[in-house]
Amino acid sequence: MSESAVLLLIFVFIVVFIIVFTSKIKLHPFIVLLISSMLCGIFAGLPITKTLQIISEGFGSILKNIGIVIAFGSIIGYILSKSGGALRMAETVLRIVGQKRSALAMSLTGFLVSIPVFCDSGFIILSSLNRALSRKSKISLSVFAIALSTGLYASHVFVPPTPGPLAAASNLNADIGLVIILGIIVSIPAVAAGYFWAVKYTARFKITVKEDDSEDMNPDNVKLPGRFKSFLPILFPLVLIALKSVADFPSHPFGSGILLTLFDFIGNPITALMIGIFLSFLLVPRLNKEVIHDWVGNGLRNAGVIILITGAGGSLGAILKETEIGVVFGDFLSRFHLGIFLPFLIAAALKTAQGSSTVAIITTSALMVPMLSNMGFDSSLGRALIVLSIGAGSMTVSHANDSYFWVVSQFSDMDVSTAYKCQTLGSLIIGLAGIAGVALISFILL
Repeated sequence: MSESAVLLLIFVFIVVFIIVFTSKIKLHPFIVLLISSMLCGIFAGLPITKTLQIISEGFGSILKNIGIVIAFGSIIGYILSKSGGALRMAETVLRIVGQKRSALAMSLTGFLVSIPVFCDSGFIILSSLNRALSRKSKISLSVFAIALSTGLYASHVFVPPTPGPLAAASNLNADIGLVIILGIIVSIPAVAAGYFWAVKYTARFKITVKEDDSEDMNPDNVKLPGRFKSFLPILFPLVLIALKSVADFPSHPFGSGILLTLFDFIGNPITALMIGIFLSFLLVPRLNKEVIHDWVGNGLRNAGVIILITGAGGSLGAILKETEIGVVFGDFLSRFHLGIFLPFLIAAALKTAQGSSTVAIITTSALMVPMLSNMGFDSSLGRALIVLSIGAGSMTVSHANDSYFWVVSQFSDMDVSTAYKCQTLGSLIIGLAGIAGVALISFILL
């Protein structure tokens, strides 16, 4: 049996192992992911010491980007819940869009938020609003979670200045403005598909927001914070992060001096969310030990398990990348002449194998550069469509080796089995809707 076939069999085994031990045997995902990482490395022929080294590096690598963000976001979410700010936001959103369309509001909010912000960070920041809306509207939390996650995902892979499509446009020498315009158009069917998947399918999974001491607000007997103060800890960090993205545009609209340095500092997600924590203190009538110590401590404890699971997912992704399973998928698929669907399938294979949408986008765009002429996509429009085809593939599918899968599931009280049915299948649905939109534009304009 060839080495490539062996690697593919190992990947299938690892996926089945994760599904069985998390869904059926109910072993904790943190342990399952670490065991899976070890087995994958050993079966693929990596030395044991190198396997353990990669596991440690993968764990640390993913958390250096998102670990502090998870912790800060959890603190903000806890304070919003305890102070009544989350309930005030829920009441405001429901008043504007109505209870029947509250999930649509989260889907559209997610799409806008993820243009300048990584979808992981956006979901963490908005998860407390999800929970408050679910409790207020009596609609399952699964509906809001998938409506938000798919909305975030669409702009994350289609619309620059998110790093993935921006890098792909650069690799393929595509016009960024054209990618943005077409990316927004292609996002419409993807966001719509995600929304309908959320309300028509995931509603069957009843996830009720827990009645714990962090969410015991009742508007009938508690004076809630003002609307402006309630939204400020979420919106202000998002604005800062967005300003950083604008400041980093190649044209440098704010110049390349002190303003650029300032926006790069305050718009870094770590700095922005730290500011959000201090803004959340405005929601309480009086700062005391309970708020600044106990509430912050409880928020950190809530983040602990999520951080560990996310890090373990990073370990698995690093092992899969080291074994080059994604490269094997890409080489196999590149032998076929599939037109606009080829970059989609290569990106989907890479995404499924190693977990990172951004890595899948950047790798696939590099692979596609020498193929453009032979495929007939060597025009400005063709290059932009290839970028979007790659984007659609890069979210197909989100599963156990993807940190976003664990962020969505753990911040939404989903067990692993439910997350596969809701988030993983949802990412497949929106990926297919996205490539359908790209193919339609290609058929009409090329």
